[in-house]
Amino acid sequence: MTRTPLDGTGKDGRDLGARLRDGPPFVIEPATAEFRDQPVRENAVAEHRLARRLARELRPYWLRILGLLVLSMLATPLALLTPVPLKIVIDSVLGAHPPPPALDRILPAVSDATLVIAAALFFVAVALLTQLLDLATTVLRTFVGERVLLDLRTRLFRHVQRLSVSYHDLRGTTDSTYRIQYDATATQQIAVDTIPSFITAVFTLGAMLYVTAKIDWQLAVVALGISPVLLLASWRYRRQLRKQSRQVKKLESGAMSVVQEALSAVRVVQAFGREEHEEQRFVRRFHEGMWARIRYTLATSRYSLVMGLTTAVGTAGVLYIGTRSVQTGRITLGDLVLVMTYVSQLYAPLKTMSRKAGSLQGYLASAERAFALLHKEPDVKERPEARPLPRAGGEIVFHDVSFAYDGQRPVLRDVSLRVGAGTRVGVAGATGAGKTTLVSLLNRFYDPTEGRILLDGVDLREYRLADLRNQFAIVLQEPLLFATSVAENIAYARPDAGREEIVAAARAAGVHDFIAGLPDGYDTRVGERGTRLSGGERQRISLARAFLKDAPVLILDEPTSSVDVHTEAAIMDTMYRLMEGRTTFMIAHRLSTLDGCDERIEVASGRVTRMSEGVRPDA
Repeated sequence: MTRTPLDGTGKDGRDLGARLRDGPPFVIEPATAEFRDQPVRENAVAEHRLARRLARELRPYWLRILGLLVLSMLATPLALLTPVPLKIVIDSVLGAHPPPPALDRILPAVSDATLVIAAALFFVAVALLTQLLDLATTVLRTFVGERVLLDLRTRLFRHVQRLSVSYHDLRGTTDSTYRIQYDATATQQIAVDTIPSFITAVFTLGAMLYVTAKIDWQLAVVALGISPVLLLASWRYRRQLRKQSRQVKKLESGAMSVVQEALSAVRVVQAFGREEHEEQRFVRRFHEGMWARIRYTLATSRYSLVMGLTTAVGTAGVLYIGTRSVQTGRITLGDLVLVMTYVSQLYAPLKTMSRKAGSLQGYLASAERAFALLHKEPDVKERPEARPLPRAGGEIVFHDVSFAYDGQRPVLRDVSLRVGAGTRVGVAGATGAGKTTLVSLLNRFYDPTEGRILLDGVDLREYRLADLRNQFAIVLQEPLLFATSVAENIAYARPDAGREEIVAAARAAGVHDFIAGLPDGYDTRVGERGTRLSGGERQRISLARAFLKDAPVLILDEPTSSVDVHTEAAIMDTMYRLMEGRTTFMIAHRLSTLDGCDERIEVASGRVTRMSEGVRPDA
């Protein structure tokens, strides 16, 4: 479905209106089509592929995960020791049985009071060791988990920034934001929660079974008899939980887009009195997500109900048989208490494995989405043997260039022209003619569908991408500023620039006096998207940024269309100074804006229909 833009700019800094005029529609894919890059049908191959991908992701942290696993497994012997003091008191203090041989060797011929004190101290010691172990485990788990999460989020953010503009045109920002902020946490949960819990549960299960069997093997068999039921239920619910978890993620990501869109265009929403409409959209989208989460919760609750009833039946069976064994004298009452404690701890790892098997499906659904984003390849790629480009001369040639966003409907058709170095070219044309697309091809936001573009006689695709884009300074119709200081916004073009260079660029752009009059001067923060400044002030800061970059090629995309006549005259005077010695493409609707250009071209229906002398068709 097409999403109508309300306000703001896209990721490449272009005005969304221009993006819709000259580019593809800005859409959110339907939820059913969102994950074409991932197999929906569960099969062994897909599971194995995902498992190997997770293993590669966690390989750098295996020593830390191993340390966490060791600490988690140390909890098992402590859990085995916890009920021992109770058995001693029941059998050797309240009953007539002798103390365990190990205790009898340490404290021979002790009174009942001494035995009770020893049991109490032993209980406190085990509890203290358990708490210290929990503390160490929690700290290590938090450290490992946060490290895994930060590294994955960093890689996702780095990768998303380098994806082609066409990807962001199609998906928007919300889907990528959701995957970075929420889906990435799945790897953290798998690394520090699911894997250690599974392995520890298996180890604990084996230890509990062994100790229970040493006391009474029949009770161990009865306790273990419910395991097939638990495994069968886990297998049955696995696919259902994964499918529903995927649906929840899709709906949540789509619902977030409503919030992001409405808040980014809050001025337009309020100006047209559409708050109630946006609220209804919000409620409608989140209502779908709410019911998806409820359905997922119901599925997990049914799963938990089956687990709870099954373990209750097993516990009841052990209690019945154990009571009969005490009555026949085969085991002591203390042994029964010990076995019942172990059975509860025996079922705890079984429940853990079953519960984690359920939550794992949600984590795997999120991991699929995060990895799918990492596997996305940019449409615009740098060649392996790309050549460096220290500074271009500025001659640009379009040779039979055609371009279509969807590969079917051309936006540009057979464009051929040659622009000499240092020439000021005015680009005119109606809305949607292809003007913005024409200049977007220069710095490889997109690559031509057909033909080629040469810079200083070399195809743009032959250059290193970063070097190529460093040859261009861009001033947009809607100036894009970041929520930092004025100085940082100017220095965005050259982060290594000193304060003197920043001030010099501001003076060249005619904005120094205004900045000096701000409360904190160059350190004044401009607010989100520069909202604390007027449109003309934001545009002047954008021009100062272009002055500081000092690139050989300048692109001015309708830079004065949103300012008044007086401000336009001042900005134009600044821009003419900026154009000196640079190859310039200036896009404008008002032809008077192009009076200072050396040459003009007109774009109509994707074709260059008229050119003045000096901008020659490429032979």
